[in-house]
Amino acid sequence: MIRVAVVGAAGYIGGELLRLLIGHPEVEVAHAVSSRFPGRRVDGVHPNLRSATDLTFCTADEVEECDVVFLATPHRAAMTQMERWTGQAKQVFDLTGDFRLDDPEVFRRYYGTEHAAPHLLGDFVPGIPELYRDRLRTADLVSVPGCMAVAGVLALHPLAAEGLVEPEAQFDARTGSSGSGATAGEANLHAERSGAMRVFAPTGHRHEAEISRHLGISAAMTATGVEAVRGVQTVCHATLRPGADRSAVRRAFREHYRDEPFVRVVAHQRGTFRYPEPKILLGSNFCDVGFAVDEEAGRLVTIAALDNLMKGGAGNAVQCLNIRMGWPENLGLSFPGLHPV
Repeated sequence: MIRVAVVGAAGYIGGELLRLLIGHPEVEVAHAVSSRFPGRRVDGVHPNLRSATDLTFCTADEVEECDVVFLATPHRAAMTQMERWTGQAKQVFDLTGDFRLDDPEVFRRYYGTEHAAPHLLGDFVPGIPELYRDRLRTADLVSVPGCMAVAGVLALHPLAAEGLVEPEAQFDARTGSSGSGATAGEANLHAERSGAMRVFAPTGHRHEAEISRHLGISAAMTATGVEAVRGVQTVCHATLRPGADRSAVRRAFREHYRDEPFVRVVAHQRGTFRYPEPKILLGSNFCDVGFAVDEEAGRLVTIAALDNLMKGGAGNAVQCLNIRMGWPENLGLSFPGLHPV
């Protein structure tokens, strides 16, 4: 058994980490850190954990040495605290945006501030098992990407890797309200969010920088908030290179994702769920990917769907933990999602 601490445990991502780690057969959750609720029972904030744990929230100063720390703090906080947490644990899994980019100038452009620990940027391994599994096996510092970035990367990775598409792509991402976090402001009140399809980042969303980094292309992203609570769907528009056709696209997806435990290629010709849809993935660590090709126009559309709090956050982090520890990759992550919901 390893002892872990979850910092930022009162948020939505923190709550998902607790849910997964409390039920993980190889993990003891030693500390659930919250600056807002120290001393309160965890199940008072996360009522789905009633009878699952007797943990109470603690302050950061109460954390004792442990094996692994998960950081689910607000963006820009982790980079000011990293030396503290690397002194507390051998492995740190950061779920904030602070170490997702390896270039401090790109970070400044997308996050609007100078990086507080630029010397550490190159030390973090990106938490995308499908691209970086071998490096994750020995990684002590892991940066888990953003939810729309994971969907965007998995939507196009096989085709970019095989050189089947031109090196520019447009990503249209839609996300549920939980992506804004548990302390989101007025724009996420039910009265303001209900029934809305609100474009909140027509250009310059920070996840496009992550997609560009991991795929080696020029990515542009538009992000829209929809009424759903959970879920991300990313639709990618790209141009096929001369000679690439539907068969080559299908072959690339199947070859790259054949042995991936949490990526499913959806290639149905008919039916309600013939394209990836986040609704049936809620609570699961799966990412479904699909595609459509207009061979005459050389146009490619790929679609990826996932639960933003799971494969787009906590589930992906636990998958990376399993890889790092040499455990079965799906340990504690076998829930398949629900239908109907």
